[in-house]
Amino acid sequence: MAHTIRQKEKLIARVRRIRGQLDGLERALEAESACGEVLRQLASARGALSGLTAEVMQGHLDEHVVHAPSEAERVEAAREMMDVIRAYMK
Repeated sequence: MAHTIRQKEKLIARVRRIRGQLDGLERALEAESACGEVLRQLASARGALSGLTAEVMQGHLDEHVVHAPSEAERVEAAREMMDVIRAYMK
């Protein structure tokens, strides 16, 4: 996936921020923080992960579907995307 290679540093930085959010969530649970605070941290981490997922999906669609070198590759990339969307929606 060339788009993930080109954006490698940016994507890794986002993953590290998400990891930091999850570490903060773990600390909040260890500290027995109020459930409202835990829920806010969960929502924040989920939003960050969804944003990262959307960015990678967009790159996949642009590079492997819209600008696919052949119709066969376009069809295969579209199938891959549908599989990912189905898994994501579960």
